[in-house]
Amino acid sequence: MSETLPIGTGLSEDGAFMNDRQKDYFRKKLMAWKTDILRESRETLEALASENASQADAADRASSETDRAIELRARDRQRKLIAKIDAAIERIDEGTYGFCEETGEPISLKRLDARPIATMSLEAQERHERREKVYRDE
Repeated sequence: MSETLPIGTGLSEDGAFMNDRQKDYFRKKLMAWKTDILRESRETLEALASENASQADAADRASSETDRAIELRARDRQRKLIAKIDAAIERIDEGTYGFCEETGEPISLKRLDARPIATMSLEAQERHERREKVYRDE
C-alpha cells in the first residue's frame, strides 16, 4: 500500500470526483488491505493449531487460553472489517463510493485515503459520534 493518493492528477478542473483513476486506486488499496488481513488470519489459525494444548502447568494453560481468546476476538474484529472492505468495494462498483451516506456530499480524498472504508464525511461522522455519546450518557 505504498502507492500515493492521486490527488491533483486525479481531480479534473470541472470538479470530477471519484473518477476511474481514483476508483482504481481505492479498489487496489482495499484489496491489498483485505489480502493482508486474510494472510494474518491464516497465520494465526496455523499458530493456534500447532500450539501444544497439553501443557502440564495450570498457569501456563490458563495463560495460553487467555492469549487464544484475545487472538480470536481480534480475528472476529478483522472478520467484521473484511465485511466493511467488501461493502466499500461494492460501493465502488455501484458508483456510490466516496459519497457521505448521510449528506450525499463527497468525502474528502484525504479521509478516504486514511480510512478507505469510511461511509460518512468527517463532519457527519463527528455529528453521529456526538449524538451517540449523548444517548450513551443518558
